[in-house]
Amino acid sequence: MLEQIVDSIGGRAGAATVFGEPITADGITIIPVARAGFGFGGGGDSVGGGIDARPVGYIEISHGVARYHPIRDAWGHVIVPLTAIAAGLAAPWMIRSAIKFRRTLHR
Repeated sequence: MLEQIVDSIGGRAGAATVFGEPITADGITIIPVARAGFGFGGGGDSVGGGIDARPVGYIEISHGVARYHPIRDAWGHVIVPLTAIAAGLAAPWMIRSAIKFRRTLHR
């Protein structure tokens, strides 16, 4: 049974999932590209699994030249720096609060 599940999930996480069907218009071909992965697990009498595919870019073929264009994750470029700034600004306040708290415990 476990082998059947692995074969079923693995078959869906192949090249067809990662590279979508090419689209051609006006002499330009676009091939969508995704990152795909699968996993499975089980315990006792139950076994389960899943697949995850996320778009990461596309390949553009024009005039005999192929170029890869990544899809940028705007949130990753905004959230990470803002979180780092917030942590940097909050750190002195947190340190002072911890020092005050320790002083009240030792009195």
